[in-house]
Amino acid sequence: MLTKDELPECPVATTVKLIGNKWKLLIIRNLLYNGKQRFTDFIKTIPAISKKVLTDNLRALEEDGLIDREVFAEVPPRVEYSLSSLGMSLKPVLDAMMEWGTEYKYNLQ
Repeated sequence: MLTKDELPECPVATTVKLIGNKWKLLIIRNLLYNGKQRFTDFIKTIPAISKKVLTDNLRALEEDGLIDREVFAEVPPRVEYSLSSLGMSLKPVLDAMMEWGTEYKYNLQ
């Protein structure tokens, strides 16, 4: 997890640093609106993402405390990802983005 010294002073820049790429936003969207996900669920619902990019972004989100990773002791191993309570606090941000995107698309017609 990042320390306060590693974060930008501007709160908007801090948010962008944590969730500011399209892959992280789509991963958070999936977890927020669809619940727990497995690696293959992300691959199916974010088809343009490569396995390496997905792995890197899942690790970064976990390191930043936004998602939780649960490993089940099974053969083959099963891993599920979910939003942490900190990640859930992003709901108003994603809801606002969804509303804005919907309005933008509507006004283009």
